[in-house]
Amino acid sequence: MSLADKVLAVNDNLPIRTDKPVHSGKVRSVYWLTAEDSARLIREKGYDVPADTPLAIMVISDRISAFDCIWHGEDGLNGVPGKGAALNAISSHWFKLFKEKGLADSHILDIPHPFVWIVQKARPVMVEAIARQYITGSMWRSYSKGEREFCGITLPEGLQKEQKLPEILITPSTKGIMRGLDGVPEADDVNVSRADLERHYKAFNFLSLSDIDQYEKLLKEGFNVISDALASLDEIFVDTKFEFGYVKDAAGNDKMIYMDEVGTPDSSRIWEGSAYREGKIIEQSKEGFRQWLLNSFPDPDILLNKDRMHERAALARDNALPVEVMMDISRTYVGIAEKIVGHKLDLSANPKQEIVDILREQYQLIAD
Repeated sequence: MSLADKVLAVNDNLPIRTDKPVHSGKVRSVYWLTAEDSARLIREKGYDVPADTPLAIMVISDRISAFDCIWHGEDGLNGVPGKGAALNAISSHWFKLFKEKGLADSHILDIPHPFVWIVQKARPVMVEAIARQYITGSMWRSYSKGEREFCGITLPEGLQKEQKLPEILITPSTKGIMRGLDGVPEADDVNVSRADLERHYKAFNFLSLSDIDQYEKLLKEGFNVISDALASLDEIFVDTKFEFGYVKDAAGNDKMIYMDEVGTPDSSRIWEGSAYREGKIIEQSKEGFRQWLLNSFPDPDILLNKDRMHERAALARDNALPVEVMMDISRTYVGIAEKIVGHKLDLSANPKQEIVDILREQYQLIAD
């Protein structure tokens, strides 16, 4: 079996029984179960949700996205070996820790396979909740050009690149395009202030004004839980993105939860502690791959300028990356995952077949 065969690059063609279109994102595909299968699983597995809750099978892939494009390698390597299993293992670990510490639940009800989550339907809060502990990346690029205000927060003069910030900054941005909101540009992923959220809390899908306090509390608490755990491994939690939503518990009560993924190399920057103390940055996240891309093409503005998306898509489509680059990403993802969860990842030689077998035998969800 070749290396390419061990990668799950296409995850939207599994024979999972569904009566709705499969939703496929950059990395995950979502299969909404039929009402009958959802009700049966809730009954059989005892999930803590109302009996009529819609459930979905969420299948991760090994695809690698950066700068809003999917990249591929030579020799038919259309994903990164071990990446999907690493992302799911890390997120599941942090979600479990959040629950143990009494923070909040997640959308995950069950984990049938390292690539698969069974999730309940959530009502998403339309905010990419970003928390930063160090000044780097896009914030540093803006700061170095003279900007001092970020999402209504003013930074002091004299900060240096990759310096620790005086406190954790919350710099939210829109999740999708918000239309008709005073003071909020009609574009995806634009920064918003807390005042914007308060003014338009219903449009951002908060159930109440006070839930903005709750989201900030869960964001900071979740950030600190991960940061402390990584610090004990001599890793630095630099910045991250959280997403939140609402679900109902078995009694029908609304509750805010963590959703999507948390604390992964895809959604966060993580630095090696010992290297940072020596004045060097060793990325334990996708940021290393982003930097490689920026350094490898003669016009990096294509990757940074949203107005050049057409050219960017062509770059990703027309350039098969060296296998060694893909394997370097694999070592980063699998390495940090095994450090976080404390054991070796069990990497499948044929994940697609394993998923089908488990969902058929243990969950009766395969349309034969």
